[in-house]
Amino acid sequence: MKDREFRWFADLVRSHCGISFGPDTRFLLDRRIARRMRELSVTSFSAYQFELRNDSQRDGELAALVDELTTNETYFFREKSQLRALVGEILPEALVARRERGSGPVSVWSAGCSSGEEPYSIVILAREAGFDPERDLRVYASDISRRMMKRARAGSYREASFRETEPALRARYFEEKDGTWTVSDAVKKCVDFIHLNLIDRSRIALLGAMDVILCRNVMIYFDADTKREVISTFEEKLRPGGHLLLGHSESLINVSSGLELRHLKTDLVYRKPIPGFGRADPWHTAAMRAIGDVERSR
Repeated sequence: MKDREFRWFADLVRSHCGISFGPDTRFLLDRRIARRMRELSVTSFSAYQFELRNDSQRDGELAALVDELTTNETYFFREKSQLRALVGEILPEALVARRERGSGPVSVWSAGCSSGEEPYSIVILAREAGFDPERDLRVYASDISRRMMKRARAGSYREASFRETEPALRARYFEEKDGTWTVSDAVKKCVDFIHLNLIDRSRIALLGAMDVILCRNVMIYFDADTKREVISTFEEKLRPGGHLLLGHSESLINVSSGLELRHLKTDLVYRKPIPGFGRADPWHTAAMRAIGDVERSR
């Protein structure tokens, strides 16, 4: 790939979905584009550029290229301490707040869910903690990759997805056939999957306000400007008092000051401030009492 070709492809991908390829990832971009070209029997980068320039719908070949370029490394119960903080502290608090307002279940968005292990993990842990996901939660899961969305909706996984899964949980929530484990319908029906580009604000506007957003190990693929754009969108979508969960290697330093860092028992998360209240707002205090009651009853 020539320098000008690299710049053209890198700019195209960044403008479309925010994924950034710098000089240090040039070989990766080159290799994955070449793999896609072989599938199409296209013999030169310039010919493939022509294909993409004529992809007027932005939903054909460009979507296929994004599928090829995205990294989809995930597994069930990844960064489990954070998921336990979500289910053990954030969810009870959010339920109290929602019930105080008489406004229904807690809305959770898994943004960049890849093949679906994260949102299914949330539902499973919520059930294990005694919640009713059909009543207490509304879980949305999105990804830029159509291929990953298809896999997530199917809910079928190989052994690599279970590297952090307790055998009892796998036996309880999955069915095995010919080496493939499929998530139970009781879990699957609790997640709504949406094909979504995190820098497409017009599509994101179709989602309602959220109580919790998880965007873990996604922003490491964005440049600084795209990170700020995506975080700004999350801040708009979060209700006051809502939480943002990032990957353990990610932070909002030099990205945004609109969310406050919150220390939970097992992890650190970000929280959208509530106008007029500090951390000891009324429903936070009530929720802490509710959590204590649950823990004492176990």
